[in-house]
Amino acid sequence: MNKEVLAVKNWLRLGFSVCVLSFLFSTSVLAAEEEPTREQILELRMDYYKKFSSEMLPWYYLAAIDQYERNLQEVRSDLPKRDGVVAFQFSDDFWVGVLNPTRDDRDSTSIVFFDGRGLDGNNDGFADLNQDDDVMFTLTNYLIDRVVSEEDFEKTLKEYYTRDEAVKQIMTNAKIYEHFNTVDLDARAFPLALQHNYSYRSTWGDSRGWGGRRMHEGIDLFASYGVPVRSTTYGIVEVKGWNDYGGWRVGIRDVNNTYHYYAHLSGYTKELKEGDILESGTVIGYVGSSGYGRQGTSGKFPPHLHYGMYKFNGRTEWAYDPFPLLKRWEQQEKQAKKNPAAS
Repeated sequence: MNKEVLAVKNWLRLGFSVCVLSFLFSTSVLAAEEEPTREQILELRMDYYKKFSSEMLPWYYLAAIDQYERNLQEVRSDLPKRDGVVAFQFSDDFWVGVLNPTRDDRDSTSIVFFDGRGLDGNNDGFADLNQDDDVMFTLTNYLIDRVVSEEDFEKTLKEYYTRDEAVKQIMTNAKIYEHFNTVDLDARAFPLALQHNYSYRSTWGDSRGWGGRRMHEGIDLFASYGVPVRSTTYGIVEVKGWNDYGGWRVGIRDVNNTYHYYAHLSGYTKELKEGDILESGTVIGYVGSSGYGRQGTSGKFPPHLHYGMYKFNGRTEWAYDPFPLLKRWEQQEKQAKKNPAAS
């Protein structure tokens, strides 16, 4: 009898365990199914940009502003991250009015009374700062009254953000989005083709003596003269030419408020010029040893590519260590070569 009771208990325990495991498995599968992919997120954003676009406000203007705001929220702790399809967010003063005592006011009548600018974009009777439709409708109405040309758009951006650097970054975003006709620009490339011999290690923060004591703001990738140097990102060629420190160098700005710096080149590809819009992997120049002197100086150090990354946070631009990203991009390309079908 005891054996029979024990057997029943064991069967009950087993059945309960199977039920629990099945529940957990189905829950995790459901959660995975409900989590949108990166492609789905970008598609949803694009739908919003096109929905609220017009002849005077093409979708890439709205995408450029929204991406700029998203970038700021990612690098600044004083800015809350907006939870929604779009990242753009207005201040409470802008939305409800400076003198409005109800800081989370959603009533259109009282918002207008206090000279707030928040609008009801989804016709639910409320001007809600947390609703994507309301935010986009308010943004486009704010712009449509002021923008007839690209010059008007830049002027309006300057009035709103007050900083030339913000205007430059948003216009960069707009031009890149317009050129590629998509916001799906995540692909990155290692700056040197993998078939060439090269070496690099973390040299971020090392001291430098030429031109005065300073910190090394980048990573040195050593390779032979003439090895092609590639753009790591989609972006615009913002700077091209000589710099006494970096020699022949190129600066490329992407849609993530990031400036990519390539220095000590031996030369450029013939067609490269400032203002060019590039995709990741485009050859921009060749490894050299230029720099540390007047224009044309070369050979003061072994040939290598100095690669640096600088982030603009809406106030200032600062350098950060690109070494982890270089390792990631290198590994991704190696994996892609091993399994081309998966890339």
